Amino acid sequence: MLTNSHDYSRPTDETERAYLESLIRDDFLRCHPGESLDDVKRRAPFSRDDQGILREWMELAAARAEAVQSKPSFREKAESVK
Repeated sequence: MLTNSHDYSRPTDETERAYLESLIRDDFLRCHPGESLDDVKRRAPFSRDDQGILREWMELAAARAEAVQSKPSFREKAESVK
């Protein structure tokens, strides 16, 4: 767990932000019924709690994106078997 609230991943542009949010959106809705990720994003500038929630979920998204990128493709797996 991060101890420094300023030490977290920040998307470089809106495309990356949208991709990262797509990786967590369904899980966020399951964990926070009646609330959307957009609700938290809208409140984050005014609420420390929402800033923390958003930061933690975006960290999870960044970890998932890294795992997807490091995972070998089906083709790479097949070629390594040969």
